[in-house]
Amino acid sequence: MREDMNSLSVSCFILRLWRWQRAKQKTTRRFKTNAYKITKRMVRGSHMTPGSQHLVDEKKSSLILLFWVFLLMRRYPRPFKLYSTQLPRRSPFSCVLDMIVLQNNSENEEQIKQSLQDLITDLDLEENNKKTAFVSSTICISQKSQTNTSERYCGVSMSTKGPNAGKIMIAASCLSKWHKYVSGAVMTYYPNTVQKDYFDGTTEVPGNIRCEAFCLRDGARMKPCRSCKNLFGLNTEDLREWPYGNCAEAESLSNLLENEREVETRVDEYSAEKDNRQRAEDEVDGFLELCLQRIRFNWTGELYNPEQE
Repeated sequence: MREDMNSLSVSCFILRLWRWQRAKQKTTRRFKTNAYKITKRMVRGSHMTPGSQHLVDEKKSSLILLFWVFLLMRRYPRPFKLYSTQLPRRSPFSCVLDMIVLQNNSENEEQIKQSLQDLITDLDLEENNKKTAFVSSTICISQKSQTNTSERYCGVSMSTKGPNAGKIMIAASCLSKWHKYVSGAVMTYYPNTVQKDYFDGTTEVPGNIRCEAFCLRDGARMKPCRSCKNLFGLNTEDLREWPYGNCAEAESLSNLLENEREVETRVDEYSAEKDNRQRAEDEVDGFLELCLQRIRFNWTGELYNPEQE
């Protein structure tokens, strides 16, 4: 119960801070409403879902960082001492996804998608069907085979707003969260969107692996973009290139590779040359530090580790 109250107090504190600012700005009203609703949903879910408290804890760290990026909250570092020096590993909606997967079990794919759609619809109603803040637009489902009996591994697209927040979360995920084959593929193009001439970590997902994305607002199936083809060899005719690491495929495939040793071994056979990986990581780390300096984030070099039950 104490952790639950702490979770809610974070959201309440954000609301109180904004009352001191220009309360009539529409974008910030969108943030405070969604921050409160997402926090409330996570806390309520933690009551019903054993083993999920760490997701509430992790979500707090991620949400507060994005609040800093969004509002450039340089004047109030003390109340957020820990959160303003340690970097979260992923965006807040990924924590929401994990909570919903725990509640519904991974095999209940349609229920997972419906639960996310219901949450987004609730948030959309507050914004008159405008695009809501810090909410993912896409979910991806990966399986080691096309059969319905195999385990499903979910991922969502980056739920960030603004250029700095997205770049920070992709870098943090590359350096600390995603499977090495996924992070290697993304770092091949990140942060300059042009393939590095000294490092190629791209890979090719075997053809019998399921990797399928859906729009979270209407449930429609979505083809992989050109970026996902370049990173993971996914078959597509789509010419759009979203920022490398932004798509839901990255998180979904990472979860698949982390949990399915057989798939990991097969993907290893398709992975490109891995020389100079440390150099690529150093470049991403240096770019991350520059992004954090721009927003006056006093990073200690540590990444936030959520409390485990």
